[in-house]
Formats: sequence, structure tokens, C-alpha cells
Amino acid sequence: MALLEIRGVSKSFGGVAANVEISFEVEAGEILGLIGPNGAGKTSLFNAISGEVTPDAGEILLDGQRISGLGPVACAERGIARTFQVVRSFDSMTVLENVMVGAFARTARPPAAMRAAQETLEFCGLAARADRPAWSLSPPEKRRLEMARALATQPRIMLLDEMLTGLTPTEAQGGVELVRAVQRRGITVIMVEHVMEVVLPLVSRAVVLNLGRVLTIGLPSEIVRNPEVIRAYLGDRYAAD
Repeated sequence: MALLEIRGVSKSFGGVAANVEISFEVEAGEILGLIGPNGAGKTSLFNAISGEVTPDAGEILLDGQRISGLGPVACAERGIARTFQVVRSFDSMTVLENVMVGAFARTARPPAAMRAAQETLEFCGLAARADRPAWSLSPPEKRRLEMARALATQPRIMLLDEMLTGLTPTEAQGGVELVRAVQRRGITVIMVEHVMEVVLPLVSRAVVLNLGRVLTIGLPSEIVRNPEVIRAYLGDRYAAD
């Protein structure tokens, strides 16, 4: 049985279809890419998986149990965590306090939450920033803080929404190494990303969305050679290659 199953998920907003009969499975321990042009429905699908919205049709299952419609708190309790395309840190709080917010999902004891947050910051390379206010971090550091806060919830699945977008090549490579380190912890990763040169060598498979529908699913080597994907998203450079 796959860890996560998306079965015929559809969602519309004000008559506009964001997701249309989307189906795919995610195996435990893999890094799956969710790619496609702007407006393809990627973030809408993340919102459904994380419980922020309820699909109009279809269902989402974790370990064979339906989680669609349970809400974000219940989904987090079951092991789904996410980051956001637009960073959502608590800027009036310290970096450590931000990550403690995530840790409180697993413990009600402040000392335990602090220890978990400190360990997570060390893992994410932010230990030296623990006592600084979140607003003072650089953009790459804020993206790591997003991941640290999500990791502190002890997830089974991490949903990463454009974690590497806008970073320099060196910063992006550091982000890739962090994602791989997360996978080595046994955490399954699903990532939305537009930097194809970075994400395709990283993922084991990719799901390509276009106009709210699944265009294709395959290995990265298959995706970059698919004429429909090139036409809808990758562009002429990939056709020439």
C-alpha cells in the first residue's frame, strides 16, 4: 500500500476549477516533484493534502485511511507538515520560539518543546540564529525556518512549496542537501518547484499538472522528453536539448 493516495480529487473556487480528477500515489521515503506552470493547481492540491481545504470530489488517504476533510490540525497530528510559498514566520518571536510552535504539536511541556526546537535548528543549520528575531533573518534563512518549524511537528510527509525558488545557486544547493537529509530521516517529501535544473536531479518521480489536471507522471528523464510537458511548461530549450 502506498503511504499517500490521491484519488480523483477535484476542487473549484467560484466556478474556477483548480484541481480536476487528480489521482496519483506517493511511496514512503520518496521525494516526489509536483511541477507545472503557474495556475496549474499545485498549491491548491497542497492545501487539500494538508487539510486546509476539503475537495469537492474524490478523497485523500494516508496509510489507507481517509484524511480529506479532517482539517489542518488533524492532518498535522497524523504526520503531514508543510511550508508555504510566501514565508509565514512569526516575526515578533525569536527563531527558537517559532520552531517551538511546531514542537508543541507533539508535546505540551515547554522544556521538551525547547529541546526539540534546538535539535531541529541544529539540523537545519540555524542554531546560531536561535535567539534572533525571525524578522531579522535573510530570505534563505527564513525558508529554512519554515522547514524547521514544520520538521518540529515530527512529520511523516513534508510538503515543500517552492522552497528553492529565488535562491542563488549556492543557496539552492544547500537547500537540496537539506531536503536529502530530511529524506534520510525517513520522511517522505513532496515538493512544488519551478527550478527544474535543481529539482529534477533531486526527485525520484514527477507529477506534472496543467490547467488543474494531471498531464503525466514519470521519471525525470521521461518528463524532460515528453512533448506535451515541453509544450505546456518546459519550453523550447528542453525540446532543443
